[in-house]
Amino acid sequence: MNQRIVLLHATPVAMTPIQEAFNDLWPEAEVVNLLDDGLTIDRAKEEQLSRRLTDRFVAFGRYGYSMDARGILVTCSAFGPAIDELAAAVPVPVLKPNEAMFEAALQQGQTIGMLATFGPSLVTMCAEFDQYAAQIGSGARLETVLVPDAIDRLRKGDVDTHNRLVAEYAPQLSHCDVIMLAHFSTSRAADAVRARVDIPVLTAPHAAVQKMKAATGASSC
Repeated sequence: MNQRIVLLHATPVAMTPIQEAFNDLWPEAEVVNLLDDGLTIDRAKEEQLSRRLTDRFVAFGRYGYSMDARGILVTCSAFGPAIDELAAAVPVPVLKPNEAMFEAALQQGQTIGMLATFGPSLVTMCAEFDQYAAQIGSGARLETVLVPDAIDRLRKGDVDTHNRLVAEYAPQLSHCDVIMLAHFSTSRAADAVRARVDIPVLTAPHAAVQKMKAATGASSC
């Protein structure tokens, strides 16, 4: 039986990287894409995630579950508390976009760097990282760098400039044990970043697919 995995997107720029990861690692999965880019537009207007936007996100996820989802993978990193509420509301695995990447990074050192392009996501992502570190008893420290303008370029279709900008900021984290590229969309810059630093560079999409595959039991099939 096909494993239907519903992807919840809050921006179209996250869609290609995760689809490529599924094609590479789990082509048998039946992937359904749901997009509400109004979520990102409205999230950018809020310093803290509001109750109203949280309720909208949970309703979005409940609709995804109603499509006979065996698992739900969220591809936007700015909705952490809302993802927790969705996970408590539906009886299937609900994965945050970065949790698998965080787990991998914490296995590689104590000083973890993260390159981000969407500022509103940083508060929730830093809190999630600290939570995962505490769960495994790690004293790892997270350092973040926000790359201005990159995501705007990507939304306009200028992938090359996006990748160049992200790579230009990477050396600021070259003293770290590992660098994470914060968003699914940022994974496009992985090769450019690796050309600028001599430490491991982690991306979220492939790690997320592997974790979802395991969470649904498909890895043993």
